[in-house]
Amino acid sequence: MGCWKGPSTVLACLLLLHPLPSPACPTACRCSLGEVDCSEHALRKVPQSLSTNTITLWLGYNFITVLGPRSFPPLPGLLLLSLPHNCLELIHSQALVGLRALQELDLSNNYLTVLNPETFLPLTSLATLNLGSNKLAELDPGVLRALPQLQVLLLQDNPWVCSCGILPLWRWLSHNREKVQEKSLLLCRVPEQLNKYPIMAFGNESFGQCQETSLSVKYYIAFLIIGPFSFMASIFFCTFMGSIVVVYHNLCREPHFWGRTH
Repeated sequence: MGCWKGPSTVLACLLLLHPLPSPACPTACRCSLGEVDCSEHALRKVPQSLSTNTITLWLGYNFITVLGPRSFPPLPGLLLLSLPHNCLELIHSQALVGLRALQELDLSNNYLTVLNPETFLPLTSLATLNLGSNKLAELDPGVLRALPQLQVLLLQDNPWVCSCGILPLWRWLSHNREKVQEKSLLLCRVPEQLNKYPIMAFGNESFGQCQETSLSVKYYIAFLIIGPFSFMASIFFCTFMGSIVVVYHNLCREPHFWGRTH
């Protein structure tokens, strides 16, 4: 009966007989050793009763349409987040706050049309991003620049519009070819004459007209400064020339005036 030697010994014995409960697992999920699988349960939002020890989270094949502000509870150790085959249309700029350790994010096979660079700022450790099979016609390269550790990028099977608007993305892709996976599936959808044309096959000459018409910020500032000055100068010049014309006409009339008086 050694368990009765003192209060601390009694507490230790009770803990052995009744161990602390393991972190709760969401009702619609299966949990095991840091892995939480909530796939194929018709979920419409991210479960909030997730353990802070979660390392991998599977949420594929559900009906999550929006990731609102702070959609996830604090998950400081989460390394993999999988959200394919949902109905995801919108990701709020604060949706992924608290996932700073995340290394892999799968958003493929959804309905995303626009992505905000601010959304991805918290993901300072992200190495793999899958945006394949969405509805992206353009992509702000600021989204990719917000990911300093990005090594693998998938963008295949999106309806890319190959106009001047895709030039910034093309430049990023051209300078980061080693990070782009499935390059052969990165195809134009619009305009029709470029349908299924590989985006990575474009060269600088393909965007010649865009480069001629696109102006940097410094040029716009110069126009704002020079414009008012040129306007005032034109008014001054017109006034000056008008005055000269009036004086000239007056001088031309004076001899006739003096001739009539004599």
